[in-house]
Order: sequence, then C-alpha cells, then structure tokens
Amino acid sequence: MTQLQAPALTLLDKYRGDEFQTLYTASVTVQGGQASHGRASGIARSDDGQLDVELRLPPELGGPGGGTNPEQLFAAGFAACFHGALNLLATKARLTLPDTQVTARVSFGRDPVDGLYALTAHVNIHLPGLDRAVAEELVRNTERLCPYAKLARQGMHSVITLTQ
Repeated sequence: MTQLQAPALTLLDKYRGDEFQTLYTASVTVQGGQASHGRASGIARSDDGQLDVELRLPPELGGPGGGTNPEQLFAAGFAACFHGALNLLATKARLTLPDTQVTARVSFGRDPVDGLYALTAHVNIHLPGLDRAVAEELVRNTERLCPYAKLARQGMHSVITLTQ
C-alpha cells in the first residue's frame, strides 16, 4: 500500500506567467438517468473512473434523497481545498495542526437580484489549540491561497460550448 503524503511546499511558489497555467484538469460527465434530469436522477462519472455517484434531489427540493447532489459535491471540494491550503501554509510556518476540521455548508436558494437561483457558502474552520491571533492570520492567508475561496470571492472564468 502506498504511503500518502501531503503535497510539497513548492505548491506555494508564485507563478509569474502571462497566461493561465493548467496544472490539473478534472473531467466529469453527468447523464440524466431515469428522469432524464441530471440533478434529479443523474449519474456523475469522472473520466478516470474515480468518481461515480448517483445524483438525487434532496427532500428539501422535493426529491427522494438517496444520492448526493451538486451542493454536497461543491461543499466537499471547497472544504478539502481549504483544508489542504491551510495545512500547506501551516507547514510552511512550522505549525502542527493535527485536529483541524473544515466544514463547508453550501446553500442553494433564490437570488433576490434576478429572481432565479444562487449559491451561498459558509466555511467554518476548527483549529483547536492554536493561538487565536495566529489562527486568524492563517485563515486570512488561506483565503487568499485557496482557489475555491477565490472563486467564491471573485467568480470564475468559464466557457460554455455546445457540441452536437
């Protein structure tokens, strides 16, 4: 069995290029399933086969539950990314964070701006045993480093393309 290790601190090195430099790309395809509706009965599969989940509407949105949903997947990504960035910065600062927990709550709801839909995210960071001032600085720096936090703050470049 392979021993898992945290990524190298070189991930903290600044990039000085003029164009976006892709380091990794995830590709997930959703198909509609029984109801022909990705959110209600879809299947989400990654191109490498590591992700294969049934999507279901939660009861709060009129569905049966029994599967995951986009908000849970986004919350998992946000929490994992923030936790990873937090630990990279802590390692650089020679801090040990053995019991760190990051909980992301992502809410789907109505947008008062356009009457359609929007997401909100609340991220809670639990850093037991760390001095409050040190913890606050670490969290502020992590907010600048974590791409999910940056996405939530600034938006994201996206390209939508129709292929037939």
